[in-house]
Amino acid sequence: SKNAEIHVFCSDSEDLFGDYDSILEGGSLLAKLDDAGKNERQRAANHLDSLTDSIMDEFREEPFEGLPASQLQFQQHFTEEAKRSRQVNENQTSTPRQSVTRMAEARIETNRGGDGRRSCGVRRSMADLLKKTMLENAAAAPVKVSRTAELKEAVVSEEISVALQAMETISPETTDLGPFFGLPSKVKELMHKLRGIQNLYEWQETCLSLDCVQQRKNLIYSLPTSGGKTLVAEILILKELLCRKKDCLLVLPYISLVQEKVRGLASFGLELDFMVEEYAGSKGKFPPVKRRNNRSLYVATIEKAHSLVNSLIETSRLENLGLVVVDELHMLGDGSRGAVIEMTLSKVQYMSKTTQIIGMSATLGNIKDLQTFLKAENYTNDFRPVQLREYVKLSDSIYEVDPKEENCFTFSRVLNFKYSSAMQKVDPDHVIALVTEVIPTHSCLVFCPTKKNCENVAGMICRYLREEFLKHRENEKAILLQELRDSGNGSVCPVLRRTVPYGVAYHHSGLTSEERKLVEEAYSSGVLCLLTCTSTLAAGVNLPARRVILRSPYVATDFLKRSQYKQMVGRAGRAGIDSVGESILILQEKDKLMAKELVCAPMENCYSNLMHDEGKGMLSLILSLIGLNISTSLQQIQEFLSGTLLFVQQKQLCVEKSLQDVTLQCVDMLKEKDLITIKVTGCNSPELQITRLGRAAYKGSVDLTYCDTLYKDLSKGLEGLLLNSYLHLVYLVTPYDLIPQCNPDWMVYFRQFTLLSAAEQKMSAAIGVPESFVARKAAGQTVKKTVNLGVVRRMYLALVLFSLLKETSVWSVAERFQLSRGFLQTLLNSASAFCSCVLHFTEELEEFWPFKALLTELTRRLTYCVKAELIPLMEVSGVMESRAKQLYNAGYKTLTHLANADPAVLCRTIENLFKKQANLMVASAKMLLNEKAAVLQEEVDELLMLPADLPQI
Repeated sequence: SKNAEIHVFCSDSEDLFGDYDSILEGGSLLAKLDDAGKNERQRAANHLDSLTDSIMDEFREEPFEGLPASQLQFQQHFTEEAKRSRQVNENQTSTPRQSVTRMAEARIETNRGGDGRRSCGVRRSMADLLKKTMLENAAAAPVKVSRTAELKEAVVSEEISVALQAMETISPETTDLGPFFGLPSKVKELMHKLRGIQNLYEWQETCLSLDCVQQRKNLIYSLPTSGGKTLVAEILILKELLCRKKDCLLVLPYISLVQEKVRGLASFGLELDFMVEEYAGSKGKFPPVKRRNNRSLYVATIEKAHSLVNSLIETSRLENLGLVVVDELHMLGDGSRGAVIEMTLSKVQYMSKTTQIIGMSATLGNIKDLQTFLKAENYTNDFRPVQLREYVKLSDSIYEVDPKEENCFTFSRVLNFKYSSAMQKVDPDHVIALVTEVIPTHSCLVFCPTKKNCENVAGMICRYLREEFLKHRENEKAILLQELRDSGNGSVCPVLRRTVPYGVAYHHSGLTSEERKLVEEAYSSGVLCLLTCTSTLAAGVNLPARRVILRSPYVATDFLKRSQYKQMVGRAGRAGIDSVGESILILQEKDKLMAKELVCAPMENCYSNLMHDEGKGMLSLILSLIGLNISTSLQQIQEFLSGTLLFVQQKQLCVEKSLQDVTLQCVDMLKEKDLITIKVTGCNSPELQITRLGRAAYKGSVDLTYCDTLYKDLSKGLEGLLLNSYLHLVYLVTPYDLIPQCNPDWMVYFRQFTLLSAAEQKMSAAIGVPESFVARKAAGQTVKKTVNLGVVRRMYLALVLFSLLKETSVWSVAERFQLSRGFLQTLLNSASAFCSCVLHFTEELEEFWPFKALLTELTRRLTYCVKAELIPLMEVSGVMESRAKQLYNAGYKTLTHLANADPAVLCRTIENLFKKQANLMVASAKMLLNEKAAVLQEEVDELLMLPADLPQI
């Protein structure tokens, strides 16, 4: 096979130069080439022989003695191929190599004319090609060659690639670039250097060698958590970028995962010359910059991936997208986000026949439905790098989970830990006993049902830990506390202040992004040995542990789903560190039967969510189909829908109404909302057309529930837009979906209201929140006048955002408004994303032209919420506010400064910055700088390009 042949060329164990000390020594090869060329031209006057025969005969007359091994193998390989091609019968099925030779011969035959001149030209070009190949080899190698790693790299990257380029000239279809699954050896070296990966697991090699992968068919592969799924996807992405020169899209469920992946792949992009672009929150350009020379990997959240695909369809560029990889494909069954994944993949399949789709999924009961939907093959393996043992705890007894047993549980041991009566009251579930069996030597995760319970459990555990826990990595824990203090501008959470010295912390959405990142890094490096956390940690971050404890089989008041349970217990066992991982589910007697089903039942099924929440997904899909001109009639919509998961599962999901009836109902609703019009043209079926408002709604990815309200609010806002303060603009981009979560503290509301300027108070009254109303509510008086409470609550959230923009300190604003830091972080993230949506919405409506410039800057401010001078540094993925301040104060004031920084100098200059973090930071900065430079270069090229439609005489 092709891979095998390339392995022969560049075996890692072989020094390809042998004892040949200089590639430039002796000119015998070039002399032979010259002689061969002259003799061939002389013969051409008399007779026409085939190119391969004549030149290779010349080569065969005098063996290439004294050549470097790599050049000799190239020559021998070429000679053997020429021989083989002459022996193969025209009608036989040929190997790729044979067909390459035939194609070359066919082209030579085509070039033969009435005289021999064209044939000679072809011969000369082949000789020139071989000369050029060898000369480039000579130029690429150092003058003094020794058996060093540098020499090997030179051989692999220059010698072989040049040789293969020569072959690719004969066959443009050849996309195999090297021995590492068709990728150059450099990729394997980078995997080792940047990730510490030397060898792949057996299942990974099997998966990458599947026929369907080689033939670029769609694939869904399912493995347990921590099985190494992502690496397979990354290798396939690199093949698409480097071998097929196509863009790729990687879809991840959470912003934090997108940012982590962008940081992790930036170094690969710099080394292998492709762009890594972040599409999350308010980041991402639609349509993406059209690059002539570089390929791009778009790393996107679910929602941003959908907008990206829409923009590529609209600009007729979807064919440039060679591969779409979806992580957590089973999230197709997850509410409105599942509907967005389904819309995205349906559009890709319908509009591009060349884009491959790869899905990574948990094991599902109805995986065949997903296979039918994606026209995909399925690869499943139960491999885990570390064996997982599942247990449940009832009273003081521990049972091992064994699905083969009739009872499902097998008795294992009695928990041996002496509790005082006081401890028994505080910790009736024996959590302290379970964690102290593994910490501090090993790590432990304790999943709790609520955020408050996380904090309480962390505090309780520390109350009973021995003094020696304080001594374990004492200095590093002191550094962590200082970093937490810096991130809070001098403030630190009282719970963390008490628990961190013991190596314990909590992790949930109540922490700020910066606090979460610091806690995660400390846990990964072993400074923290125990985290109490909510279920979101299992889904969002890869933090494995020796032991995972589930404090209860509930998330809030809902009983765990099997997929959630599997995701949590899947965190047990750290590859390369532990030989085994353990999970322990703490049960009460009342939950025993349900728990049996949870741990022993077959996997859950995954169902389409286009009909979720009164068919919101279906409405949104049909609107965008009409807007993108994919479907302009009912018949075309039906045709498109036949390629959805909903169509595959219509028997189960469309019981009350048929899919056709649902479609008709959605079209009517869109017409009622003035998002589409129906144009009747003679005897043809009615034509569906999008309105201006409809186009703005799908372009801005605005929830259709709020579409009309947003238009009215923006229109009313223009009538008296307050421009000497951000407050009015902030109010207009405060997310509607967070209003129900807001319960104002009326005294705080009134106090903040009185601090507003006269112009700001007037603006508040104009939108429907007068001072008199807030004052009466604060005084506890009844209000007779009818006021829209939705507007009042939205204004309260706008005041919170306004305070954040002015002060930038999450801690002080949280204290003033009596809100959690985590809620403020969520509010900021949602507001910056919604501001970006409103910006795209207004761009489609001419009457809202003033908003374009205003909202562009506001989106930037809300995204980073720091002083303006720190924003360029915080644009770099993974740089938080406290780190940006450190960098700025150390003289790294711009993106260019950071991109050109020496990581070693950074580590010495910036306090508590480790080498790995510095390397990732500089790589991310370089990637972002390249991206910005490429955007400007594309603009320059566009300006200087000769118009294709330039009028001619």
